[in-house]
Amino acid sequence: MQFFDRRRFRPQTKARIAVIYFIEGFYNPTRRHSALGYLSPIEYEARKMLMRD
Repeated sequence: MQFFDRRRFRPQTKARIAVIYFIEGFYNPTRRHSALGYLSPIEYEARKMLMRD
């Protein structure tokens, strides 16, 4: 979250756009994560939902 440290966003829509870029660029919901058994967050959540049923 260093990108957001000491940064002021005006107007608020610029802050929202910055968060979207962070989620899509850095977080990357399709990238595989070792903490999730090398599944992407999307795949991990889908499997969790199937196991509930």
